[in-house]
Amino acid sequence: MCGASHSRPCGWVSALTDRVRRHPACGFTLIELLIALAMISLITLLLFSGLRLGSRAWEGVDAAAERVGAVRLAHDFLERALTQARSATLVFDGGVVSIFAGEAERMEFAAPLSEHVGVPGVYILRLSLEGSGNRRDLVLSRWLMHPEVLEGGDEIPAWEPLKDDAETALKSAPLDTDAAGGAFGRTLLLEGVDAFEISYFGALEGETEPGWHEDWLEQNALPNLVRIHLTTTEQSWPDLIVALASARQATGVGGGSR
Repeated sequence: MCGASHSRPCGWVSALTDRVRRHPACGFTLIELLIALAMISLITLLLFSGLRLGSRAWEGVDAAAERVGAVRLAHDFLERALTQARSATLVFDGGVVSIFAGEAERMEFAAPLSEHVGVPGVYILRLSLEGSGNRRDLVLSRWLMHPEVLEGGDEIPAWEPLKDDAETALKSAPLDTDAAGGAFGRTLLLEGVDAFEISYFGALEGETEPGWHEDWLEQNALPNLVRIHLTTTEQSWPDLIVALASARQATGVGGGSR
């Protein structure tokens, strides 16, 4: 017990003790701290996982848009070029050859190109698949219809009518070639081609009824329609059907002779 002389100090201690009991010290225990750290780690993990998922989704959308865009650009070019296709003939090895010729996976025709490609004028355009297996590319080769260009040279392979052995010398020219100021070129139109099938609608010489044909060779007239089935290993597209406006209007574009 406290004496009378110490009543004041003892009362102060008692009051302090009561105050501590009523207002315990504030703070975190170790368990609470660990739980808080675990929750922060979980939230951070979820946040970065969401960001990574969003980034991958964005990259996937960009890749898909690029694939669709590549097929669309190829389709648009083919449609524009075929719409402007015209009847043209050349003298080759003493005979008159029609420029338009087509097989199931190759086609050649005459059409004008603008100055954005090279020298403005009428070109011989040849579409063909190059490569083997699952790695095939659609390639466009072009010659300006001028005698010096068609005869070829150091940088330009000579033009020959579309036939089985006509691709040998042409394939030796690298892609993205732009020679003679653009008068000759080879361009990769679409890579990773899964299917490229061409068919031609019209009446062959000696026939009266038009129909669809797998090839159009040694014909003086152009077909009425050209149908192209083009898909890549990752993207499909509806068939392209183009009506050749000049099929019944032979204009006979003049060119060089060989």
